[in-house]
Amino acid sequence: MADPLDAYSQVVSSVAAELLPRVASVRAGRGNGSAVVFTGDGFLLTNAHVVGYSRTGTVAFADGVSGDFEVVGRDPLSDLAVIRARTATPPPAELGDSDGLVVGQLVVAVGNPLGLTGSVTAGVVSGLGRSLPARSGSATRLIEDVIQTDAALNPGNSGGALADARARVVGINTAVAGIGVGLAVPMNATTRSIIAALIRDGRVRRAFLGLVTSPAPLPEHLRESTGQNGALRVVEVVAGSPAHRAGLRAGDLVLSAGRTPVGDAQSLQRLMFADAIGRPLPITVHRNGALVDVIAEPVELTGSGV
Repeated sequence: MADPLDAYSQVVSSVAAELLPRVASVRAGRGNGSAVVFTGDGFLLTNAHVVGYSRTGTVAFADGVSGDFEVVGRDPLSDLAVIRARTATPPPAELGDSDGLVVGQLVVAVGNPLGLTGSVTAGVVSGLGRSLPARSGSATRLIEDVIQTDAALNPGNSGGALADARARVVGINTAVAGIGVGLAVPMNATTRSIIAALIRDGRVRRAFLGLVTSPAPLPEHLRESTGQNGALRVVEVVAGSPAHRAGLRAGDLVLSAGRTPVGDAQSLQRLMFADAIGRPLPITVHRNGALVDVIAEPVELTGSGV
């Protein structure tokens, strides 16, 4: 019977061998971090906060190859950025799907912390479904389904890979929340759509509704009739916003939007991408003991939106 430690070490070593060549050290302006090669023609994925407002920078790979890069697009509200190297890059890493992760699963973090090129740490998924606030100008948004891990992360790990035991990138390391607590932006369908928009347009267009909400449990009679446990209580309606024009009010309990149940901030936020801009959005709320249906038409989010 194989020693469990040997089996564990073998998994971590194989992931390291697969990903170390594919995770670059990044320097942009005064910042530094990591980036993951994800296409065969030189595109790398990193954090928006790693590149900041820089348009160019340098990348260096484990084999000693280095060169300049240009920023293709950045999205501070998801803390993701796409850069393109102006030098030869290794074959791309395989992107996985964080939706398949379970708490306790082995994960491996690959990056370049504290200026130390090609560092590997391992741990487990400590939690799933976390939220991380992100800000761009006065616009604030929650990065949803953030992965929490106890794999050691340090400054410089940002933008690096969080991988499963098969070396598939399931997250992009983004923050150290405390001792033994690291956070990673998930690699899922939403992330892939953001990446595609950054490559295509250099930015992510989002819809603006004009609601400030907080999660709220449903009364028992509404739980029975809707099959939902929670909804969103409207705390504030921005004056002149699409929500204001549609007649939504503070105190309303939002049950559904776009005919999709709304149980938390992420479920509403998930609808607020480019295809919602300028299109009628049916919203059902509970108000004064009755169900009220309204139609809102989201506009494009600008730096002053919420």
